[in-house]
Amino acid sequence: MSPSGAPQQAVVGYLGRTYRVGPAAEQLTGRSRAWVLGPALAAMAAIGVPQYAFGLLVPGLLDRGWTMTQAFGLLALWTVFQAGAGFPAAYLRERGRIGPRAAMLTGAVLVPLGPLALAFDSGLAGLLGYSVLSGTGAGLVYATCSSTVAKWFPERAAAATSLATGAFACGCVPFVIAFAVGSGTGALSPVLIATAVVLGAVIAASALLFRDPPPDWWPPHLDPREWALDRRSNPRRAAREYSSRQALRTGALPLMYVIVFLASAVSLLDVAFLAVVAAERGLGLTAAAIGTCLMVGVNGVGRSLAIRISAGAGRVRTIRAVVALLGTGQLVLAGAVASGSVALLLLASIVAGAGGGAFYPLFASLARSYFGERSHLETNAVIYSAKALGGVAGVGAAAVVAASWGYPAIFLIAGALALGAAALCRRLRQPGLLSTIPATRSPLPGV
Repeated sequence: MSPSGAPQQAVVGYLGRTYRVGPAAEQLTGRSRAWVLGPALAAMAAIGVPQYAFGLLVPGLLDRGWTMTQAFGLLALWTVFQAGAGFPAAYLRERGRIGPRAAMLTGAVLVPLGPLALAFDSGLAGLLGYSVLSGTGAGLVYATCSSTVAKWFPERAAAATSLATGAFACGCVPFVIAFAVGSGTGALSPVLIATAVVLGAVIAASALLFRDPPPDWWPPHLDPREWALDRRSNPRRAAREYSSRQALRTGALPLMYVIVFLASAVSLLDVAFLAVVAAERGLGLTAAAIGTCLMVGVNGVGRSLAIRISAGAGRVRTIRAVVALLGTGQLVLAGAVASGSVALLLLASIVAGAGGGAFYPLFASLARSYFGERSHLETNAVIYSAKALGGVAGVGAAAVVAASWGYPAIFLIAGALALGAAALCRRLRQPGLLSTIPATRSPLPGV
């Protein structure tokens, strides 16, 4: 019996995966599964603000007397703690040590500390508040939203998760405009305080609506064995269930890590430096805000679109195309910076944005098909943690060498790195060998 008292059936799939069929979401929560998406999208949109809108804060921070290294060091460390929180969160979530509501409420407390710290410009306390505490809170919320959505939509986890991670990028658009206005008028502190209040309220409200389904839950309207045999909905399956340690011993997961490291470094470079480049080239904060909105908007929408494309074209082929598009965007950005053309800058924002985030949900989906469902949260968290190093390289290191190397050279190097990552995708191979799967159907057995 399920916790709600409704009958539940256990089905063991052909490759050993256990499915707990039913009860329906309405019996468990009183609402349909679609209600899970709303709070997840809202919370993900909130935690994307400290990352994707940060570039518009930099001109205001520089006006306060900050150096380029100090300003971008905040974002570099924020990504370290945001991406680094993923594996501990997944580990605790999978072992029942922390529930989704507790994780989200913790994030609701920690995330607003970032904008508040910058509002009061308090030196070391600002670094601790923005980078360490706010970054960790964002990582908790990111991991919780992604995992909870995937648990409620196990038959289309990749599509549902891509919607949630797409909101992570798109949600910052209003704040990009607000930060641009605040930086341009010298009223940055009030804007940051208001941002902290909004972010905390949105995440806390979302937390109150969050809960997980029972372990291994499967919607009762769909036979899991039929789904497993349907190549259209489930085109590739893991040869067996890998633990995160076993996955690390394969060649596939370390290679995924390297590709995500390179791609995330380039993507974070674009988001961080676009506004500064526009300001230094005399293009103005308006052009910077429009370019950033285009980049993050296309970034968010592109995640869901890439998952749909991968269903027909294949995940690895789609990843290679997306990362190659990201690299092409860097070449256009280099031309835009060298020429000072606003039109070319906006075009570059669209091209770079189209490839700038879609690889995250694609790799999450690929990890599921390569390593199985049982430890998927942990294996995906390992892959996603490469973003931490990407932030150090793409934001921190770039800020150090920007003055001496120049932005055109930096974007050209970034383009070469992204195109190199796209070439590495050709070496991705699914570990293990698929067992022979019987073609006959079986009725759902009862417990």
